Amino acid sequence: MEQDIKNNILKSNTSLVGITCRDGIVLGADRRVTAGNLVIDKNYQKILRVNEYLVVAYTGGVADAQLTNKLLAAELRLKELRAKSRPTVQEAAQLVAMMTYRNIRTPTMLMNIVGTLITGFNEDGTSELYTIEPAGGVYKVKEYDANFSSGMPYILGLLERLYKKDLSVKEGVELAKECLKSSTQRDTGSGNGIDVFTITKDGIKQVVSEEIVAEYR
Repeated sequence: MEQDIKNNILKSNTSLVGITCRDGIVLGADRRVTAGNLVIDKNYQKILRVNEYLVVAYTGGVADAQLTNKLLAAELRLKELRAKSRPTVQEAAQLVAMMTYRNIRTPTMLMNIVGTLITGFNEDGTSELYTIEPAGGVYKVKEYDANFSSGMPYILGLLERLYKKDLSVKEGVELAKECLKSSTQRDTGSGNGIDVFTITKDGIKQVVSEEIVAEYR
């Protein structure tokens, strides 16, 4: 299992970053989709809205990510109708973790290799960020994370040096941009553009949508 997770980092071909700030969460991702050495899509948004209070960033197989997101939205809605109360961010994270855990242990020719960063705001206004590994483990992120994206080594290295506690969301957005741009300079599986979202008590907003254009000199 440990070797499978290590191999998934090489397969994921994505750069994700999640940063906790004193007034919210910042979530960012690149736009490149690859199949081996071939670039399939240069403008694919990897941060997907689940509902009005929850967003998720995926790394791994596109089909797995899309199906997981659809199932998550449906299951959360059913849970809300049954309980007559909105599920928390933690409950949503635990649901994704359970789905991932079951998928990876079900006999199949294609193993689920999706890693996930899930974030949102609760009814009391608090915002939370969770990371879910390809094997289904779920952890609350207290500072920052890049999940099992292929850009993770470059992103975490930069964050180790630049991250500071009590970062504002505004500062977190700029830091996320630097992380993604640094990663796309070195990781061949990442690039073409970046998207950054903020998650606060005021809601979910996309604050960065930039194309990375090659310059020839």
